[in-house]
Amino acid sequence: MTQANQQYAENLQLELRRGVIVLAVLSQLRQTHYGYSLRQALADKGFDINEGTLYPLLRRLESQGLLSSAWDLEEGGRPRRYYTLSELGQNIFTELKAEWKYLGVVMDGLLVDENKNA
Repeated sequence: MTQANQQYAENLQLELRRGVIVLAVLSQLRQTHYGYSLRQALADKGFDINEGTLYPLLRRLESQGLLSSAWDLEEGGRPRRYYTLSELGQNIFTELKAEWKYLGVVMDGLLVDENKNA
């Protein structure tokens, strides 16, 4: 594969990841997390995300009403903002999860190896 084709493939892979990032984040916020713990939970499951992507996304999802947040100002520790799904966020997560499962079935059918069907 040429370098130009490799770059093109990487760009398309990035687009795929962008398409599922909201679902990935919502899936982990069924439990309360602060930014770093959320990044770790996602990374532990193979979904790496950088801070420059995560924190603006959390603010956007909260402004859209999908997340609730609260500051923990524990003495001696750094203040941390904890996020969790709001009721609307839980409803949207349920809908997105169902759509993901449906699309997975559809894509599995589309991506079947042609030689196995012959």
